[in-house]
Amino acid sequence: MKLTLLGTGTSQGIPVIGCQCEVCTSRDARDKRLRCSLLIETETTCVVIDTGPDFRQQMLNPDVRRLDAVILTHEHNDHIAGLDDVRSFNFLQQKPMPVFGLHRTIEAVARRFDYIFDGSGYPGLPQIQLHGLDDEDEVRIGDLMFNTFTIMHGKMPVLALRVRDAAYLTDTNHIPEAAKKYLYDLDHLILDALHHKEHYSHFTLEQAIDAATTINAEQTTFIHMSHWMGKHEVINTQ
Repeated sequence: MKLTLLGTGTSQGIPVIGCQCEVCTSRDARDKRLRCSLLIETETTCVVIDTGPDFRQQMLNPDVRRLDAVILTHEHNDHIAGLDDVRSFNFLQQKPMPVFGLHRTIEAVARRFDYIFDGSGYPGLPQIQLHGLDDEDEVRIGDLMFNTFTIMHGKMPVLALRVRDAAYLTDTNHIPEAAKKYLYDLDHLILDALHHKEHYSHFTLEQAIDAATTINAEQTTFIHMSHWMGKHEVINTQ
């Protein structure tokens, strides 16, 4: 199984429009961050977690030519805004795209992209099959089995997942006790770490380090980082 982080930035991405801070003006490619998304591949299966505003660009960069399904962690714009661009895979694969998410998220997608689901039959519309999930559902896509569970993003439950020995936890400031049974014996943990200051719905870097230390995966990667985190060359050495 191959994991590719397609984006590790916060909702505005980095650089932030109009910002002249040292991160946003950095020439270091490691300081350029698209919105969060994860590509999971095996020899026979390809799944994307979240389709934010950068989805089209993210699919071009790794030269992805097929996609079996999309899993949405929640309905905030930086995680779903690019969903319309799955139409390219409809054309390539000649079949609808399965899209999974919590029932609340799926309902929000149906409202936000109502033109896809209004029955108009307009030529060229994305063909999407929506699948609502409950907390702690299992989802099999090809040869991958996903264990889904919820974590807290402020007061909002969002979908997290474990697939084989990897877990993906974006947009969180609290991991409930019920979720912890999915976080043992991990080879790879991918975890939210916004910046250094206290935030109502995201882990700070210090809180993320504490959570990662408790989970004790073989490797931890932090995502959803703001430009306020600081330059990669500085933070990565601390």
